[in-house]
Amino acid sequence: MASCVGVLSWSNSPLFVRSSDSERQLADQYALHTSLDVIEEKTSSSLTLHAVANKKVIEQQTRELYLGVLFATEKQKVFGYVTNTRIKFIIIVDASNVGLRDNEIRQMFRKLHTAYTQLLSNPFYTPGEPIESQKFGQIVQGLMART
Repeated sequence: MASCVGVLSWSNSPLFVRSSDSERQLADQYALHTSLDVIEEKTSSSLTLHAVANKKVIEQQTRELYLGVLFATEKQKVFGYVTNTRIKFIIIVDASNVGLRDNEIRQMFRKLHTAYTQLLSNPFYTPGEPIESQKFGQIVQGLMART
């Protein structure tokens, strides 16, 4: 079960943040913003630089969208996922939930990515604006309610 789900834009501004516990909302937002450094480090390492006859050639390696565990504390684990358009999805899970496997986290991110893609198909949504869609919120709530 996810305790917090966040969607951040390419410029790292929050588009959607939902926390399961209102008392932990500030701590969850801190964890979301702390994970941005790790996301930046993992995504920038996918670029390689080759020097060929005094010309710099940057080669983009194919990378996995799912970044895995960004960091873990004694209370929570933070997982990350970055789309090709640099939209960041972050899921925070309680560390006490040891029954949650990596495969299930990947499924949660796929479902979240699909919901975001459907949101972008809505002609009334402007990309980059905060997400206020009830349908998107229901899908996120379903991810947080899973056990």
